[in-house]
Amino acid sequence: MKYISVSLILSLIFAVYVVNTIWTLAEIFIPPECSRGERCFSSYLASKPVQHLVLYTSVKEHPHLEGSTADSVSKVHTSLKFDYLNPATFDIRLKVPRKTRNNGTLFMHAVLLDDSRLYREFDEIVRTESIHTLPLVTHTEPQAATFNLLQQNNEGQKVPEKKSVRPYAHITTVAPLSILTDDLKLPSNKIPGELYPYIRVRSGKFLPILQHNVLKSRLSHFQLLNSSSTEVNITVNVAPTSYGSLRLSLHVRLALEQLFALGFSEKDVDDVKGIFADTNLYLLSATVLIASCHLLFDFLAFKNDVSFWRRKRSLAGLSARTVLWRAFSQLVIFFYLLDEMTSLLVLIPAGISAIIELWKVTKVLHLRVSFSGWRLRVWRDSSADAGEKSTAKADAEAMKYLSMLLYPLCIAGAIYSLVYEPHKSWYSWALHSIVNGVYAFGFLFMLPQLFVNYRLRSVAALPWRAFMYKAFNTFIDDIFAFIITMPTAHRVACFRDDLVFLVYLYQRWLYPVDKSRTDTASSMDENPEELEPIKQKEE
Repeated sequence: MKYISVSLILSLIFAVYVVNTIWTLAEIFIPPECSRGERCFSSYLASKPVQHLVLYTSVKEHPHLEGSTADSVSKVHTSLKFDYLNPATFDIRLKVPRKTRNNGTLFMHAVLLDDSRLYREFDEIVRTESIHTLPLVTHTEPQAATFNLLQQNNEGQKVPEKKSVRPYAHITTVAPLSILTDDLKLPSNKIPGELYPYIRVRSGKFLPILQHNVLKSRLSHFQLLNSSSTEVNITVNVAPTSYGSLRLSLHVRLALEQLFALGFSEKDVDDVKGIFADTNLYLLSATVLIASCHLLFDFLAFKNDVSFWRRKRSLAGLSARTVLWRAFSQLVIFFYLLDEMTSLLVLIPAGISAIIELWKVTKVLHLRVSFSGWRLRVWRDSSADAGEKSTAKADAEAMKYLSMLLYPLCIAGAIYSLVYEPHKSWYSWALHSIVNGVYAFGFLFMLPQLFVNYRLRSVAALPWRAFMYKAFNTFIDDIFAFIITMPTAHRVACFRDDLVFLVYLYQRWLYPVDKSRTDTASSMDENPEELEPIKQKEE
């Protein structure tokens, strides 16, 4: 009886998880029904009353708790007879208080008022109305300065040393607001938990709910504040939103707070926002499905790759130089992504891949590790069979011709980058030069394996199961290349890998594997249990 594989079990569990996640997302967009006899709250805006939008600013998040707000709160904008059913945009010339300029804070308070409450004091409005507060200032580290390294040296100036900098106040230039305009009747005992804190009831109706649309508040909207920044232009975008979109925004806000608590940076959180911003239910569900498949294929590719190399005894048919190059390139790419402060969504898989590639190098070089007492002993097993020798010969031949093209291109690219492009440091230049060579010409180092396949007229030695998982992920990466923030070179490399996998697939078709051959066991090594019946039959 054939046992169920671990991969199949994990795939089924993952499929159930994905379906449950998509269903949970769908439930967010479905409002609860108000049954007969239940106490329900209808929307105050359902009757389309005349409302006026009023905006205030203060240096404290809750100025009414500090006593009188006459001096601490400023009214900065009033839109009379505001049309809350249609999107609106207006610019505000905002005066920046001294406390805010001195690396302080600044908040905006937004509220919809009717005629009878329009001219009341802020203290009274806070007690009786549904008012929303959003931060206008965040504290982040400024971007590192770049400069031309050669010009700096020619002018006799010292390259500034990298030192720790404290976060500085950055003020947003865009304030996105959402207003819940759906005609709802919410049962008092079925109000969603994330929506409950914003419900304020008057005469059986819940007052207008305004929310800061965190999904549309991006890092690119912030600008650095300094002592001379006395005024700043802020664009306020107000748009109606649906019940489901509002709940999704609140859920995402809570999730982003958890990411901050786990140590994710502002940039990582901003990348997550980019996935959810301007996304409808169907596209969001597709994004979740694609992302889940990407994680699953990543895991299965890593698992099968490690399993293949762990059982591998002979390197016949495998290009050692391709493995060494992949390890080097993955390590360089990881440090490059780290230097560019790329999203952890990209950085973590790159780090895991680099570790696996380095482990495969020990297999290619036949490194052996043992302990003699407390002493660690590392040596290399230099024995090689005839298949490995013929493979190494074809590998060396391919590398000979390849190096004539690759090295001059990499050197020329490094010189061009040094002369014409600014960099943060010499380390940054060296890293960028190497990684540009990896991205631009790195696919050439995959050619030795193609050449070995051509010389041996066989692809049986390759880990095809892991290759196929990686191929699926490569095409998924093409989609995420436009969703997740990453360097342009890394984005282009995603499309470059598509071509390489297509060539491998062509060779797979051109050189079919004969599994009935007894020597296949020494080359395939992916499913040794499939070959046991063949061996038993021969015996």
